[in-house]
Amino acid sequence: MTEYAAPRGTRDVLPSETPRWQYLESRFRDICRLYGFGEIRTPTFEHTELFTRNLGETTDVVSKEMYTFETKGGKSLTLRPEGTAPTVRAYVQHNLGASLPVNKVYYIARIFRYERPQAGRYREHTQLGVEAFGSIDPALDAEVIAFAARFFSEVGVKDFELKLNSIGCPDCRPAHRKALMEFVGDKLGELCASCVDRYERNPLRMLDCKEEKCKTALAGAPVMVDYLCDDCAEHFSRVQAYLTDMAIPFALDRRLVRGFDYYTKTAFEFVSSELGAQNAIGGGGRYDNLVQEIGGQPTPAIGFGLGLDRLVLALEALGVELPGDGAGRVFVAGLGEAGHNAAAKVAFDLREHGVCAELDYTGRSLKAQMKIADKLGAKYVVILGEDEIANGVATVRDMSTSEQQSVPLSDLAGYVGVR
Repeated sequence: MTEYAAPRGTRDVLPSETPRWQYLESRFRDICRLYGFGEIRTPTFEHTELFTRNLGETTDVVSKEMYTFETKGGKSLTLRPEGTAPTVRAYVQHNLGASLPVNKVYYIARIFRYERPQAGRYREHTQLGVEAFGSIDPALDAEVIAFAARFFSEVGVKDFELKLNSIGCPDCRPAHRKALMEFVGDKLGELCASCVDRYERNPLRMLDCKEEKCKTALAGAPVMVDYLCDDCAEHFSRVQAYLTDMAIPFALDRRLVRGFDYYTKTAFEFVSSELGAQNAIGGGGRYDNLVQEIGGQPTPAIGFGLGLDRLVLALEALGVELPGDGAGRVFVAGLGEAGHNAAAKVAFDLREHGVCAELDYTGRSLKAQMKIADKLGAKYVVILGEDEIANGVATVRDMSTSEQQSVPLSDLAGYVGVR
């Protein structure tokens, strides 16, 4: 074994695995196009202040999970720990709001967080996300949620549950903050250190704590949805009405709080009951003040994101079989020197006609080559021996039925490429 290995919390995605990832990314892109989202690509690192000022100082990400480094010029930069803030920064920097009243973008990005590695959670992972800027209309909230539901359904997550909540706005939060702090006041000794810190800085985020003792202590705590102002209450009611009209089932979760401080109004999360404690597969919400906080004009916005690594594991746990890359592959098996020489030209011709073709480069026996073809998931094996070469044909074996057919070389690409 090599003395070098991938750093703790990271992983290599090998060629046998990448087809599943590519399939999920492809389906995500297809549905993004269907919903009118255009791709945006932002730098892997940003100025540290973008995250420290806008994600919230009390969040775990800012307080202990960011990969931050200093340039030779003394500037502090951070590998992006999430996808929304960089996207908002790009929206503001390039004045995207001037071109269209509503801008809808998506990204597929590598995310970096120094957190405890566990199943589905890595220190470097891939995040798929969408962001929609420019409208407070609850129909846009419902559209983003419908997009997420469509994606999960299409890739095989059939049993998901949509949890929905509203966490209000700066106008209605003070009353809830006061009530929550009064409730927690004599229970501080029962809370974890992080929640004690959140008590003064951002008490709403105490409801997001995963520590069991905190869940117990806060079981009867006041919830934000009971303190919504008229505007937030009306907005939340209309979001629910739109989802009902779209026949998208949801469950109200009065304690649902997103992990960053920039969220307002609608908050949602998708979970799967078959995945145990780590059952969340994606989520999002509104952030109507973030664009202005980053330096842009007041612009309402909403987004959704999911971890691709987590989704792959979830689909495996659910027994969902994703398409591999061998479905259209052809293996060209050459017998003897003449067959081996002919195989290279036949494979080349097949590729020129858009057929994925592989061949043996080591002079193995036909039996050994058939085993390789099977491992590669080839649909057909094209066999070239002395008789085939002499007659200008190939013996084509269907790997799923074991049936064999003699096919003229001039017809080979059409035979294996369209069946």
